[in-house]
Amino acid sequence: MSKLVGTAGVSVLGDKSLEFYRDPVAFCQQRIEKHGTRIFQSRLLNKPTSFVCSVEGMKELLCEKSSVFLKDPTDVMHNMYGDNIVTANGEEACLLRLSLTNLFTGKCLASGSDLINSVSERCLKDLSATGEPVSVYPLFKRLGTELVLGLFLNVNPDETPELFQDITALCTLHWHGIISTPVSVKVPLWSSGFCTALEAKDKLMDIIKDKLECQRQGFVGYLCDLPLPDASCASQHLLLFISALIPKALASLLTSFTLVLSGAGKKEIRNHARADPDYLYYVLLEIQRLWPPFIGGRRIANQDTTLGGFHIPKGYAAMYISHAIHRDPEVFHQPEDFLPERWGGRNAGQEHLLCSLGNGPRNCIGVQLNNVFLKAACGYLLQHYDWDLSPYSQDLQYKWLPVSRPTVPPMVSFTELESSASDLPDGPP
Repeated sequence: MSKLVGTAGVSVLGDKSLEFYRDPVAFCQQRIEKHGTRIFQSRLLNKPTSFVCSVEGMKELLCEKSSVFLKDPTDVMHNMYGDNIVTANGEEACLLRLSLTNLFTGKCLASGSDLINSVSERCLKDLSATGEPVSVYPLFKRLGTELVLGLFLNVNPDETPELFQDITALCTLHWHGIISTPVSVKVPLWSSGFCTALEAKDKLMDIIKDKLECQRQGFVGYLCDLPLPDASCASQHLLLFISALIPKALASLLTSFTLVLSGAGKKEIRNHARADPDYLYYVLLEIQRLWPPFIGGRRIANQDTTLGGFHIPKGYAAMYISHAIHRDPEVFHQPEDFLPERWGGRNAGQEHLLCSLGNGPRNCIGVQLNNVFLKAACGYLLQHYDWDLSPYSQDLQYKWLPVSRPTVPPMVSFTELESSASDLPDGPP
């Protein structure tokens, strides 16, 4: 085995967290070019860290050695969400996955299809009504929020508008705890962002517990019927499911979909996606490849091991970078180009090599639900509109943390089609 290239530096002084958070894409690309390998080391969060930027390295980390590289119990996610399927390790994580997976597949998934379609229509039906350009990222975030609150908590903004607004505001405050310094400070007239987030969490938990006690319909009812380890488990997971994570991820992907398919030059691609559900599926895969909503994930080695032939000491962190993995030239020919057809040709059947929502036995249990969300929203846009950037020249430079999206919110003009297409037939799951 070889020694990891790069340097982890010394404690505190050698930490590269600030450089990484400023621009994680440039951080990794510079080191890939410098070291000539897609696995290297640096210091992140004041911990020696191996950065994994290759498909083979990702598979080894998340699939073959998932029992060696574990979730970090000190991660800020644990403070914000408590014990759940994302933060758990070992047998506990396996048992939770067995219990919860059924909520996101089969009968449970099918039962939410009417709500998903109706929310998509409600949020997207009037995009061309005023003739004015639309700021699409907040529009899609609102769509995602309505979807998760309707699906997971049976909260409809038309029926209970005040409750919907209260939960939305609390979810936003709670989200800020993930991106703030984890220090809880409260003095008269001022509270730290982390402290405010924890207070929002407590209020959300009160709403969730009330729903669990009073309702037995829909997703809440299914969740109550599961064999979960303790009484708090259902509420902790509902907190995770309704959090801003899902709406922001959906808004990220839908924004990228809108941007890459905008304009007269992409009309042929839009028409192809309207007519062919398989091609629409390829388009959505390519968007997830090029613009993954999350930059990656972090694990901790619980023993001495290797990654890509490099020695990884016990206690080292491993950070997989989805943006770089999805551009591994060993797997993806012309990695920087938007080529949906690759998924029906050279990369056919290789969807499992994407890691925008994780990979392996610890991947996101909501992958199928995410696909249904995307298909419904993108299908509605394609059936009813053409669109273009307005103005045509805009700064579309992406920022990648905490969720990928253009730094400057893009503005898009939608034009209603003269004859809306019929409902798209079912495509791949």
